[in-house]
Amino acid sequence: MDINKHIASRLLALREARQLSLTALAERSGVSRSNISLIERGESSATATVLDKLAGALGVTLGSLFETDAAAIAEPSPLSSAAMQAVWTDPASGYVRRQLSPAARSPMQLVEVSFPPGQRVTYDQVLRENDVYQQVWLLEGELEISLGDQSWQLKPGDCLAMREDQPISYANHGSKPARYLVALAILPYAP
Repeated sequence: MDINKHIASRLLALREARQLSLTALAERSGVSRSNISLIERGESSATATVLDKLAGALGVTLGSLFETDAAAIAEPSPLSSAAMQAVWTDPASGYVRRQLSPAARSPMQLVEVSFPPGQRVTYDQVLRENDVYQQVWLLEGELEISLGDQSWQLKPGDCLAMREDQPISYANHGSKPARYLVALAILPYAP
């Protein structure tokens, strides 16, 4: 599977399902209309930060851009074999993201990440239609995670729980890749 073409078709499908023009999505996300067009045509590999802005403007999680459209599958399998899992590399930081969860509908998603040493990625959180909670379990290496004004240094075995309602930053100050599991729970928004 060509992951950039998959992301392109998912982005286009989500935008059209919400009846948003390129201009409207650009205004909502802060990503230029031309950049969105290039991404939707599969002519540009967007960074994690750009994909997060687009996902937020569409009211979905970043992980939604990697999912198979469950509505397009008669009966999605509850199994996600390793060979079928979407793997994507952020062109800016080089971090590798593997979508572990199957296409079967679930309020929870699992993602494996390998984050290179000396890199940082920051996500500016936007309001979403649902509350998104995540737990990060560090398997190898070291990782600094900042949520708003708070910051934590994770070592192997540490697990951090947080709600995605503030800017989140991931940084690997170590000399080896950090490998971690992210568990995301998506709950209906309750003000």
